[in-house]
Amino acid sequence: MRRRLLLSTLAVAVVAVLLLGIPLAYSTHRLLYDEAEQQVEREAATVVAGVNLKQEGKQSVIGDQIAKEFPSRYIVITLANDEVITAGVAPPKGAHVIKKTANDHGVRVQVSRDAADIEAEALRTLVLIGSLVVLGVGVAVGLAMVQARKLTLPLIDLAETADRLGSGNARPRRRRYGVPEVDRVAEVLDRSAVRIADLLAASREFASDASHQLRTPLTALSMRLEEMVEAAEYPDVVREEGAAAAAQVERLAAVVEQLLARAKHDPTGDAVPVDVDDIVAQQVEEWEPVFRREGRRLEVSGVPELTAVASPGGLSQIVATLLDNSLVHGDGTVTIHTKETATSIVVEVGDEGVGVPPELERRVFDRNVSGRWQGTGLGLYLARSLATADGGRLELIRARPATFAIFLRKGDEVLRARERVVSGPA
Repeated sequence: MRRRLLLSTLAVAVVAVLLLGIPLAYSTHRLLYDEAEQQVEREAATVVAGVNLKQEGKQSVIGDQIAKEFPSRYIVITLANDEVITAGVAPPKGAHVIKKTANDHGVRVQVSRDAADIEAEALRTLVLIGSLVVLGVGVAVGLAMVQARKLTLPLIDLAETADRLGSGNARPRRRRYGVPEVDRVAEVLDRSAVRIADLLAASREFASDASHQLRTPLTALSMRLEEMVEAAEYPDVVREEGAAAAAQVERLAAVVEQLLARAKHDPTGDAVPVDVDDIVAQQVEEWEPVFRREGRRLEVSGVPELTAVASPGGLSQIVATLLDNSLVHGDGTVTIHTKETATSIVVEVGDEGVGVPPELERRVFDRNVSGRWQGTGLGLYLARSLATADGGRLELIRARPATFAIFLRKGDEVLRARERVVSGPA
């Protein structure tokens, strides 16, 4: 911005100076020549009058005397009897001269002046005007530098303030710069910083309160499920369902902790190399009875023994969300397919239903977007957030029938990197 201000100010100054300086130089040059011609014309009239006065007094006209009175002039006097008298030195041939003639009572006088001295004076005047032009441009550039510094430094400071606000440092700086418009922006940023600080404080308080309020009932529910499993008289059914419910409660508690940590802007860093087969098998075990009751099948295919970097609770919750989405919105067999690409471990979940409607295809991961009236529109949104928190991503790779894919970092590469760090250079 500073460079643009300097260039624009310099351009304006140069244009303004040229618009004033060129006419001024031309007018001054023309004025010098006009004054020289008028002076020569007056001198010719003066010589004519002097010659006539001498003739009336019967005096002789002497050229040397006239030359002394009008130095640096070449004067040719033609009397009434055609006698020619010269005074001064004739200009060299080819020189630029100014000539004026005067006649009175039969006397003709021609006065010539070499224009070299006029040209020298005109050149000095042009040099003076050029110096003033350069001085004016220099002063304009200096003022432009001062003004640019006065404007750009506050803007750079305001940009740093805005960046601090974006990074979560919401402390107002309360700096003012002496420019009303810039001070207005600084004042607005300070007020925004106060509001953001209040919002962040309220968010952290809510996260703390929610963490306390949710942790207690989840712990109590987990304990009751354990007691139910231990006291069950029909272990084949109750123990299986109770164990599954207890596992879901534990996973739910882990997900709640992770979401609350994110709400407090405190990343947990729980992502570790995990066995994808274990996560998939756990979810199949929990969801297969539900799909069986609906007359549908749940199948697993793909490459076994893959290791991905993820938080176990988060990845389980993502797969559970996709299975629930297929159960509610999809149809037919649901397939969990695992594979490995050059850069990622991929877990695909797809069904044989009608798929995602075209109007929801681009917004399926947006908050509060749901395909059914009783839905909250948070499931896929939170699932993508959990994937992003683990350094992966969740994408809709096919709309009809719907197929979602979880892209995760490779766990074996992380393990090899850790081994290199621990072992050090060879």
